[in-house]
Amino acid sequence: MADTLVTCINKPDTNSPHEHITHLGGYTWRRTTQEVIASIEKGTNTFYTSVGGKRADIGVRERNGRKFVQTHADGYWNDNLLALDTCPLR
Repeated sequence: MADTLVTCINKPDTNSPHEHITHLGGYTWRRTTQEVIASIEKGTNTFYTSVGGKRADIGVRERNGRKFVQTHADGYWNDNLLALDTCPLR
């Protein structure tokens, strides 16, 4: 299992703080949110963010029948992913 650092995201509207995330990425990779969810659920990879040296693990959540990813740190779910830079299109 690989422990994978996420450094960027893509949303349909980069200016919207509430849009869903379509892609997550790192220094040399970019995957759809669905690919990341499948990898987490299968136990293939773990994903996390790191801001100021503080780690936040990424987990899968579900609301109204729709799965999405969200960071979890210090016992709380939060929106750290939305604060990440936009991934370059590849």
